[in-house]
Amino acid sequence: MQLDIVRKNVVEISGRDAREVRVVACPYRICPLGAHIDHQGGIVTAMTINYGVLLGFVPSDDAEVVLQSGQFKGITRFRVDDLQKPIENRGNITWESYARGAVYALQNSGYDLRKVGIAYLLALENVNDLVLSPVDNIQLDKSIENRYLGLENGILDPSAILLSRYGYLTFMDCKTASPSYVYFSELSKSQQPQGRPPFKILLAFSGLQHNLPKSRGYNMRVFECKEAARALLCASGSEDAPILRKVDPGVYEAQKCILDENLAKRAEHYFSEMKRVVKGREAWARGDLQELGQLISASGRSSIVNYECGSKEMIQLYEILLKAPGVLGARDRAEEAAAYVGAEYERSQPELVSKIPADRRVLVCEPGDSAQVILQS
Repeated sequence: MQLDIVRKNVVEISGRDAREVRVVACPYRICPLGAHIDHQGGIVTAMTINYGVLLGFVPSDDAEVVLQSGQFKGITRFRVDDLQKPIENRGNITWESYARGAVYALQNSGYDLRKVGIAYLLALENVNDLVLSPVDNIQLDKSIENRYLGLENGILDPSAILLSRYGYLTFMDCKTASPSYVYFSELSKSQQPQGRPPFKILLAFSGLQHNLPKSRGYNMRVFECKEAARALLCASGSEDAPILRKVDPGVYEAQKCILDENLAKRAEHYFSEMKRVVKGREAWARGDLQELGQLISASGRSSIVNYECGSKEMIQLYEILLKAPGVLGARDRAEEAAAYVGAEYERSQPELVSKIPADRRVLVCEPGDSAQVILQS
C-alpha cells in the first residue's frame, strides 16, 4: 500500500507514467550491541527491521533535482551539475541536505552525474547507470556525513542498511570494514528452521526530534574517545592514529589510571562494549535471548553512565523498557510489552506522547533485509 502511495505521489509531481517510477526501499536499523564504538574502529552488531523509508524517483533528461518529502514541508530544487560544497554552518542543515550530500559524495569520487532522480545515493546511481558495491556506498555515505555534514560518526548506519541479511545478525568490524553474519541459534541443537525468527523487535518512540549533525555533543564525545586513545597510546610508546581500537586491552587495563574522569568513562564504555559484542555473538549463535537481552541492557546502561548520552526522556524510556513484560528474551509477549511501554511512557511524558500518532508510539517489528531499488511493478 505504501509503495503505491509513493508511486502515485511521484506521478503527480513529475507528470510521468507510473511505470517509469522506481523506488528505493531503505530500512530502519537497530544496533543491539556495539553502541557508540564504530567511530573508534570497534566491532558492532546490526539488523534492519521491516519499517523504513521509501524514496520514489524517476529519471529526467536535465540536471535538475526536485525533492518533496512526505514528512517535511516544501519543495526543494537544485542541479547535479552545480558543485556542492561542505556545509560550514551546521545550523543550516535540513532534511534535503542529505540529498545534496549524496551529489557531493559522488562528485568528489569522480562520478559524472548527468541524470537525476528524486532520491539519494542509490537513486542517483540507478538513474546514472552507476554500479557500485555496498562497500563503495558505505564509504560514499561516510563522505556525506563526515565531510559534507561535518559529523564525526563511523560506518554503523550505512553498513546495517546496505549489508543486512534477513534472519542474520550482522557483525561489522569497523576497522577493516568487513562484515560477518551469524544466523540465530545456529549452534543450538534445537536450531530453528530458516523461516520467521522466534522473536519480535519492540520499537518505542520518545517523541523527541534530534538533528544529530547540529549537536555539538556527538562530535565532542568522539573527540574525547580519540583523546583517551591518544593518552593510552602515548603511555605505551605508540604513535598509531588515536582511535581506541589501536589500544591493546592489556595496555588499557594497565594505563587507564592516567585518564581524567571524562576520558576514563569513554574508554570504559568502548572496552566493555567490545566485550559485550563478543559475548553477544556467542549468545545469539546459541539462541540464548535471555543472555543477549541482559547484554543489551548493560550496553544501554553503559551508554548512559559511561558514554553519557541520552536525554532525560530517553533514559526514562530505557527504564520503562527494562520493566516491560516479555523484554529480555521472553517470547510471545510482544503486544503485552508494547501496551505496557506505551502506557507507562505516556504517564511520564504526556505532552511529548500527544504529538506522536497513536499507531506509531510503540511498534512491534520483524527483522528486515538490506536496502534495494524496486523497479516498476
